[in-house]
Amino acid sequence: MSQGSYAQQPAAPGNTDKAAPVARVQITGSRINLKQEQISGVGPVTVIDADAIQRSGAISVETLLQRMPSSAGTAGNQSSAYWTSNGYGTTQVNLRGLGIDRTLVLLNGRRVVAGGTGANSSVDLNMIPVAMIERVEVLKDGASAIYGADAVAGVVNIITKKAIDGVEMSVRYGKTAQNDGEEKAADIVWGTRSDRGSMMASLNYSESGDVNLASRAPCALFEDGGELVCSGSSATIGGRARLADGRRVNFNQDLGGNPRGFETYSAAKHGYNSNPLLNAVNPIKRVGVSAFGKLNLNDNVELFTELMFTNRQSEQLATPGAIGANRPINIAASHPTNPTGQNLVLERRRVAEVGPRNFFQETNTFRIATGLTGAINDKWDWSTSVNWGRNTGVDGMTNIINLDRVDATLDAANCGKTPTSAPCGNYLGYGNLSPAVLDYIHFDTRDNGGNDQKSFNAGVSGQLFNMPAGAVGFASGFEYRQEKGWRDPDSLIVSGAANTNRQDPIAGEYSAREVFAELSVPLLAKLPLVESLTLNGAARYSDYSLFGSKSTYKAGLDWQVIPSLKLRANKSTAFRVPTVPELFGGVSEGNLTTTDPCNSWNTQDPNSNVYKNCQASRLPVGFKQFGPSILTTGGGNVNLEPEDADTFTVGAVWTPSKSVTLTLDYFNIEINNAIQTVPGSTKLSVCYNSPGLSHIFCSPSSFTRDPATGEINFLSSQPANAAQQRVSGIDLGALYDFRAYGWNVALNADVSRLNRFDVTPFPGGDTIAYAGKITGGRGSYAEWRAATGLTAANGPWSGSYNIQYIGSADDINAAEGDIGARAPSVAYHNASVKYAFNKAMTLSLGVDNLLDKAPPYIQSWTDGNTDTMTYDLLGRRWHVRLGYRF
Repeated sequence: MSQGSYAQQPAAPGNTDKAAPVARVQITGSRINLKQEQISGVGPVTVIDADAIQRSGAISVETLLQRMPSSAGTAGNQSSAYWTSNGYGTTQVNLRGLGIDRTLVLLNGRRVVAGGTGANSSVDLNMIPVAMIERVEVLKDGASAIYGADAVAGVVNIITKKAIDGVEMSVRYGKTAQNDGEEKAADIVWGTRSDRGSMMASLNYSESGDVNLASRAPCALFEDGGELVCSGSSATIGGRARLADGRRVNFNQDLGGNPRGFETYSAAKHGYNSNPLLNAVNPIKRVGVSAFGKLNLNDNVELFTELMFTNRQSEQLATPGAIGANRPINIAASHPTNPTGQNLVLERRRVAEVGPRNFFQETNTFRIATGLTGAINDKWDWSTSVNWGRNTGVDGMTNIINLDRVDATLDAANCGKTPTSAPCGNYLGYGNLSPAVLDYIHFDTRDNGGNDQKSFNAGVSGQLFNMPAGAVGFASGFEYRQEKGWRDPDSLIVSGAANTNRQDPIAGEYSAREVFAELSVPLLAKLPLVESLTLNGAARYSDYSLFGSKSTYKAGLDWQVIPSLKLRANKSTAFRVPTVPELFGGVSEGNLTTTDPCNSWNTQDPNSNVYKNCQASRLPVGFKQFGPSILTTGGGNVNLEPEDADTFTVGAVWTPSKSVTLTLDYFNIEINNAIQTVPGSTKLSVCYNSPGLSHIFCSPSSFTRDPATGEINFLSSQPANAAQQRVSGIDLGALYDFRAYGWNVALNADVSRLNRFDVTPFPGGDTIAYAGKITGGRGSYAEWRAATGLTAANGPWSGSYNIQYIGSADDINAAEGDIGARAPSVAYHNASVKYAFNKAMTLSLGVDNLLDKAPPYIQSWTDGNTDTMTYDLLGRRWHVRLGYRF
């Protein structure tokens, strides 16, 4: 991984073949095609080349992207699958921590359809096989004027291989040091090229096995009396109930025990350990085929086609389902199954007799891009293309409970009376449910959905005229894009009869017509302290079917002071359009790890706002949160408007010698009218720390409590154009190439310092400072992140050693002095070595997390007592790769 300036070392063109006659190229961050020596810098860029990808041993591209220091917050991967906002099994990248939908992902400079199981908000990186990637260019600058909506935090342009002569094959295998988490991959690429054009096809397969969560974290940990203790879920296997006299009891939990036994509920004794029935890493399998071709129709016109198809199959293990959370279960004192002699409310009962649930997904994603490119003369190019991507998916869950049928089994007057009647069920005690009842109340869900993207673009690029300082570059064009998304949940989920997150169908679409222009004007050249001075400008007008028109611009100055020193600055506006689920999504619910500020409120300072507010809420002294998760509700908003953003970057590139490059860049991003959903833990914390429960988050539209128990029974956050976000920081880069003892050695460092990440949820609201914090569900915003590496090669031998550094961070929901209130800094060491037997065959061996660094405990953990979006749960693991070409 390296960071560099395109002014010094422009990347190879993303859309040109080595054999193409056209000498002009296009770089990420600009649509102007100029001769390579005329290219001016466009902003801070990180480049991950094919060698770095191969050395990493990664079988999915998000592994590489999420290790970048410019990546923060949360993005989907197989160790955070339970928390992925874009759908189980999907993978993404999140630049600057601004959200997966504020990072624009391109494939060979063109947009990619959103991926998942329907109505998704970002590209699923699973669709892009690693073996087909030539390099990844990451522009860390706003680029809506260049590429359109969503390029707020930056652009990730994944550039594939275009042509080879012959066949390339590779196989890869890996495991963890604990002999689990098996990874397998196989790739074959065939290609040929001639003066008429080129053709290439590939077949790609990869598969990752599961890693059980209990193997890394035997139980969920919470602080009690100054030490960490195991604490289980309050959804117990025997059943937790509240009696009419206010007592809380738990029913028999031992097979063979007294079927009518019960005792006072104890969290320590009766809590359910979920970890053995969850995964730290969930299995996934991908199979992809692709084809790329180019045909020279004549000396000036070229036809190109890109075809890609990927099938993804993924699963997640889940604990047995529970009843009582989604619908109250009232059992009268006279009911034949009630041994207490009192009316009761069965608050939670985990139906463990049937075993765990399994979530599953299968998606198919295809993309075709075809078009013509040509040269008008030696100064002008033109291009036109169509791009169609479609993603369809089926997903579901096993062992889901039909709550209507649960009610029928508790209807003592009618159950079991006739052969067609519901069997009678006894939910008060583990093992009391008969196989007939279990079969009657359980079912498997099946949902389906998809995403569709169609676009057409046409443009020209070239040289307007010459000025004393050089050629004036110009590009202009037109784009049309249509986006669709839909999702149809299982009918029982829609009806609310299932003991799972209720969902409504989603369906929506919008279209956009856009025109753009870009200009590169060389102002000065070959003067004292002005080797070159170039003004870059761009503007785009977008007309959306739902939102009306938007205009964006970008202005930049590129100053080559002397051959070894460059200064650059860019100021731009950007915008993000609401996604289909944000606009058209129905109600969704999920049990998320959430800290109730009123947990043991009476032990806090009597003068604190939390103490006063919890007391004012009439919560009893000694109130305890019943479990680590709270049912949280959200939904779509058809009245949303696009977000607006202003971005500014300024930096310097110093090349004191041919072997040393140093970069320094400052970035500042301001987002207004941001579509924001604040995590439940943060909402509750902000509310109870406000004087007199005065915050807007204290309203019943945000959360409510059960008047009898004080338990939070409703927590909601609706997206709205009400928030503001302010992000700023500094990026540092260094690259040093040298020879030592016959070895070619390269040292590189990529460092990011997050100075500010402020979110104001609504005008006049308290600003939440995320910089230096780690959150419950939103990921980490550590102030310091870095990736450093050393690569060396000598004859047939080559190798690398890389360190990923994540700085310390404070838990945003923890009190000072709590265990897990501060996550320490963590450094992961990765090493690899490769031996080339000859020009055809290579063998590589790599070890990730070489020092077997364990993830830190944080109080607001997501799973495994840590932040699965930030830290490595697997520990040391190895991989081996054999490559052959002929």
